[in-house]
Amino acid sequence: MQIRTFASGSSGNCTLFKSGEEAVLVDAGISAKRIAEGLDLSGVKPGNLSGILITHEHVDHISGLKVFLKHYPVPVYTAHGTARAFLHSAGPGDFASLFHEVKAGESFSVGSFSVDSFSVSHDAADPLSYKIHDGERTAALMTDLGVFTEAHSAFLKDVDALILEANHDIRMLETGPYPYALKRRILSDFGHLSNENAGKLLLSVLHPGLKLCLLAHLSEENNLPELALLSVRNEIDLSGSGFRSSEYKIETAPRSTPSPMYDI
Repeated sequence: MQIRTFASGSSGNCTLFKSGEEAVLVDAGISAKRIAEGLDLSGVKPGNLSGILITHEHVDHISGLKVFLKHYPVPVYTAHGTARAFLHSAGPGDFASLFHEVKAGESFSVGSFSVDSFSVSHDAADPLSYKIHDGERTAALMTDLGVFTEAHSAFLKDVDALILEANHDIRMLETGPYPYALKRRILSDFGHLSNENAGKLLLSVLHPGLKLCLLAHLSEENNLPELALLSVRNEIDLSGSGFRSSEYKIETAPRSTPSPMYDI
C-alpha cells in the first residue's frame, strides 16, 4: 500500500491510499483542481478512484467535494449525518445517488479495499475515522477527535501505518491569540487532540510492525512540526514502556503541499 497526504490542517485535508491500480481518498477538503493535481502526481486518474471516504462535514474536509463530483462522479462513503449536512449545503445537483451510508463500527468494501469505520468525538454531525485494508497492509486515519479511549486504541491495534492528529501544543494554544471560546472548543472532548495526547495514543498502539506514523492536522497558529515531533517522541521515550521512538518512522504531514509517497 502507498499513502500520500495532499494537504493536512485546518485549511484543508485530503489523503490518498493506493494499492496497485486501485485508490481511495479520505476527505476532499481542498479544491478539485488540487485534488486532481495530487492524483496526477500519484499516477491515479480521478475517474478511476474506487471511492471517497468522508470523515465529517466541516469545510476543511469537504470544500472540494461538490466540484470534484461534478467532474468525476465517484462513490462517496460517509455517515448519514455527514451526507445529510453536505447534501443540504451543496444545493442543486444529482449527488445523492453517489452517497453510500456508513454506520459507526461497520465494515464495508470500496473496490478491492476493505474498510472499517469508528466513531470519534468531535463537534460535527456524525464524525468517523477509517481503517483501510488492501489484503496485505492496513492503514488507519484518525484525526479531529477531542479525546480517545481504550476503544480507539483497540481499533488501531496492529495497523501498519497510522495518520494521527497532533493538532496543538497546549501552552501555545493557551497563550495564543485565539478567542477564549475557540480555545475552550479546541481543548474540549469534542475538539482536537494535543501533541501530548497524540503521543499517548500512539504509545498505546505501538508494536514492532508499525511502519509509519504521520502526525497530521497540525495547527498553523498553535503548533510547530518540530514541537509536535518532540512532544510525541517524549511521550514514548519517557513512558518507561521500553519502546524507543527512534525505532519508528514518525513524521509530520505538510499543511498545504503533498507529502512524499510512503510505501508500507
